[in-house]
Amino acid sequence: MYKLSYAEIMEGDLREARAREQIAIDHGIELMKRAEAEGGSSPQMSEALQYVQRLWVFFIENLTDPDNELAAPVKGDLISIGLWAIAEADRILADPSTGFAALIDVNKAIRDGLA
Repeated sequence: MYKLSYAEIMEGDLREARAREQIAIDHGIELMKRAEAEGGSSPQMSEALQYVQRLWVFFIENLTDPDNELAAPVKGDLISIGLWAIAEADRILADPSTGFAALIDVNKAIRDGLA
């Protein structure tokens, strides 16, 4: 019988968590791309931006959890990015001509950093 050490189990859990985060961010990117293709104010735009905002709220809550072991500077940077993403989604909702490009690019960069 093969026994895993605690460190191996935790490393596996971390990889799985990052993979789930990548999938969640990918979904948001796809929603934004579809909404952008629709153009203007649309139900797809609202759905995409609400999803991205909820996702970043979830990430921020996780980052501020005392049990989160990421280094403080990394947590701070990610929280700042998350707050920007939430505000940018609000700007796009208020003025759809703002476009999704910056929000998509930032989410892609974060997703790629999880790899």
